[in-house]
Amino acid sequence: MANNLETQVGVVVSVSCSATHTFSKETVDVIRLLAGLGVEGDAHMGKTVKHRSRVAQNPNQPNLRQVHFIHSELLDELRNVGFNVETGQMGENITTRGINLLGLPTGTKLYIGELAVVEITGLRNPCAQIDNFQSGLLSAVLDHDEKGNLIRKAGVMAIVLTGGEVRVGDPVRVDLPPEPFRPLERV
Repeated sequence: MANNLETQVGVVVSVSCSATHTFSKETVDVIRLLAGLGVEGDAHMGKTVKHRSRVAQNPNQPNLRQVHFIHSELLDELRNVGFNVETGQMGENITTRGINLLGLPTGTKLYIGELAVVEITGLRNPCAQIDNFQSGLLSAVLDHDEKGNLIRKAGVMAIVLTGGEVRVGDPVRVDLPPEPFRPLERV
């Protein structure tokens, strides 16, 4: 992965979608991003929050979790410690390679393929369901920095600014927001 956030260019390695609230999403050939809504046909698509625990808290919250991204480097890391996790299985819509997603600041824009533009809103907060998928996976996607702060490694969430089709092999270009950067927080 490139160290300089400004010059990062990655690639889409997988796209996934699920019309129902399943933990894993089906890998497909192409997904269509819809501006202000998310992934066409996905259970999390909409202007207001669709994640069931968030709906229970307040169904009128804006949906800051329209598109879920995971870096394939995380899947490599998990395989290296004995987990068997394939693209889409942790609920992500877009799996990338070559971009340090977790190092991006809030408000970063990702230009994907020919038309699509998303804005990173924050970190995915993995829940206990992840251990139902594979025992011990929750602790594998959480870590702590040298100061003891929690590090969430299960991907980032975004909203769709400009719609378009996204497919395997599409380039992903990073456009950082103006400084000062705001670190990613859970959304």
